[in-house]
Amino acid sequence: MAAAAECDVVMAATGPELLDDEEAKREAESFKEQGNAYYAKKDYNEAYNYYTKAIDMCPKNASYYGNRAATLMMLGRFREALGDAQQSVRLDDSFVRFKNANAVIEYEKIAETDFEKRDFRKVVFCMDRALEFAPACHRFKILKAECLAMLGRYPEAQSVASDILRMDSTNADALYVRGLCLYYEDCIEKAVQFFVQALRMAPDHEKACIACRNAKALKAKKEDGNKAFKEGNYKLAYELYTEALGIDPNNIKTNAKLYCNRGTVNSKLRKLDDAIEDCTHAVKLDDTYIKAYLRRAQCYMDTEQYEEAVRDYEKVYQTEKTKEHKQLLKNAQLELKKSKRKDYYKILGVDKNASEDEIKKAYRKRALMHHPDRHSGASAEVQKEEEKKFKEVGEAFTILSDPKKKTRYDSGQDLDEEGMNMGDFDANNIFKAFFGGPGGFSFEASGPGNFFFQFG
Repeated sequence: MAAAAECDVVMAATGPELLDDEEAKREAESFKEQGNAYYAKKDYNEAYNYYTKAIDMCPKNASYYGNRAATLMMLGRFREALGDAQQSVRLDDSFVRFKNANAVIEYEKIAETDFEKRDFRKVVFCMDRALEFAPACHRFKILKAECLAMLGRYPEAQSVASDILRMDSTNADALYVRGLCLYYEDCIEKAVQFFVQALRMAPDHEKACIACRNAKALKAKKEDGNKAFKEGNYKLAYELYTEALGIDPNNIKTNAKLYCNRGTVNSKLRKLDDAIEDCTHAVKLDDTYIKAYLRRAQCYMDTEQYEEAVRDYEKVYQTEKTKEHKQLLKNAQLELKKSKRKDYYKILGVDKNASEDEIKKAYRKRALMHHPDRHSGASAEVQKEEEKKFKEVGEAFTILSDPKKKTRYDSGQDLDEEGMNMGDFDANNIFKAFFGGPGGFSFEASGPGNFFFQFG
């Protein structure tokens, strides 16, 4: 070490009289010791001041430059730290413990580039490496915390920002990060409070200004959309939610809610495919968003996509095992089971709430349409198809015209298990019974391809 290196003689502040070398050394050592004391207390600004005084008294002492370099690293002033480290090596080539200053500068450069590329994971990595050499650097901690927030790692980001605020409650960057975490967690009102506080500390803080503006705009648009929805103005609600979605694509949690809200609007407008698409966007942004799964599942039920509905209800029930969710799942499973049987309502062309008279009228129409005699002059293939449809119409009428059988069918019970084997019945007997028995009805041709119906 060059602790005993020759010291420059400096002018006394009170006059032209020169201090001798020994007195300069003693005063420089005193400043260094005071600097060490402040460094130990982590008061790096004061430590820097005293090391600078020591250097002024004895500018050829390598250890003073080394100490100041270490302090500058703690303050995050790495280019200055590198200059002091290089000077300490020039004065004493064995003084190499600050070679890491250059590495830290490189990490900072890489982090700045990756932040612009939105590669936030890499920025966190670089800042972790840099903080190994400069654990007290607030700038590195803030950059790391901001990237953690962008990655959705809010508790970690909050922890870093809170540590800084405990030491410096006026740190605008830390206040901004706290607000950013709350903003991305959809606690917009609280977020605005932190952004405003950050702007009080630093009125020109650009990021806090932009975030505050976005947060206020999002809150206003969402509330206006909710108001329009409650008033039944679904078209306006749709437009407002769409505008809100364009404000900040980075706010994943709020945007998930906006997509779900817009999906609800679309379901009210009976745009069920659009509603499903919006809910799908919502769960892609937040795969824990139960409300979006429930909304999408209901839309799947309404569009008779029962397998998809069962899948969503299963996801919901696995997450929240409530009686309500269990019943919704059972209902979807029942509809799925029913959908795999013949749909007798569809065969007759009637609604599930059709009256007895409506069912009879529908049978009359379909039975006449598909009766084999009407298609006796058609090709063998067409005759076979029409005969099949005629039989299905008879099956449908047999079940839906009987209250007991209809109830069992509607409840999803297997009709064969109930002793109603539909493979054994004769559709012609149903037809004859309905139209008054043998001789009561006939098809007669009045020309090629033309028929009229004659009742006895």
